[in-house]
Amino acid sequence: MSLREETMSKNFITPAEMAETMLTVSEKKANNSFFNMLLLGIMAGIFISIGGAAATVIWGTTGDVGLAKYLGAAVFPVGIILVIFAGSELFTGNNLMTLGVMNKRITLGAMFKNWSAVYLGNLIGSIFFAWLMYVSELWGHAGELTVIGQKAVAIANAKVGHTFMVAFYRAILCNIVVCLAVWMSLAAQTVQGKVLLLWFPISAFVMSGFEHIVANMFFIPVGIMYGAQVSVGHMVTANFIPVTLGNVVGGAVIIPLVYHLIYLNGKNTGQNKEASLKRVS
Repeated sequence: MSLREETMSKNFITPAEMAETMLTVSEKKANNSFFNMLLLGIMAGIFISIGGAAATVIWGTTGDVGLAKYLGAAVFPVGIILVIFAGSELFTGNNLMTLGVMNKRITLGAMFKNWSAVYLGNLIGSIFFAWLMYVSELWGHAGELTVIGQKAVAIANAKVGHTFMVAFYRAILCNIVVCLAVWMSLAAQTVQGKVLLLWFPISAFVMSGFEHIVANMFFIPVGIMYGAQVSVGHMVTANFIPVTLGNVVGGAVIIPLVYHLIYLNGKNTGQNKEASLKRVS
């Protein structure tokens, strides 16, 4: 049996194989052009915003608080599923590229180039989708908001209402979960398996009230457009900065560092490079 046939005959790969695969994924991301990553980042911003918009509709129209939380969290993962399957780049998921830096498969400069392009793209895509939601008047218009528009305003106000450290800690929690979802999705060798491994962790972070920078790139701007009294400066200092930093700690430090120490530290990470390359090709 060939290596590729052996890989495809399994329903999932082992954690050690997942670590090797993530190294190869990091290399491919680092070697992509700034322009390509920017465009892929724009698409991811749009995809995450689709999930955010669907969740806002449910939160604004479901009377029972617990049920609203559950149902909103159940639809939000459509964003990450689109990111993985339709092809795009998400800043929070790309935080895992530090694993490639730790194992000297990519340079710090290449990683930061990727992060910069993807972060900017995510912001552009999210704001563009927020603007489309506003001009569509699906949630009302100035002075006459639907209950969904009112909910969008309330979400934006709430997200800038935390202290810097509270937002920071909630963001650490968020990207621990998000990066675990991305990490586990590498394990599944079927479409349905990947969907399930993405769906439940992402639902869990939304239900728990954690803070995700790309989701907030949609939630806060769309709330502002519908009338939330939040300035751009306040949005950046009260949410974007602490949430970005917290997401980086959770997704670029905690998760990859642990798996580097367990599976890759002191090992010849090049020996399984061919196998991992086949899995992501």
